[in-house]
Amino acid sequence: MKKELGKWLMDIAKYLMTAAILSSIIADMGKTWYYYLLLMFVVVLILVIGLLLVREKKGRSLIC
Repeated sequence: MKKELGKWLMDIAKYLMTAAILSSIIADMGKTWYYYLLLMFVVVLILVIGLLLVREKKGRSLIC
């Protein structure tokens, strides 16, 4: 269940980036630096959460 949720969150991050790129091509937006900064923060946050849910735990060691 966690793995599927992680995959879904990674897909959402991809869709958000695609929407941002397409919207910047189609429309001229004001305050674009603020928009992209906020969007990148949200995408990275969603992507990290998705990757944490997808990873397989292999036992605890100090060396990866």
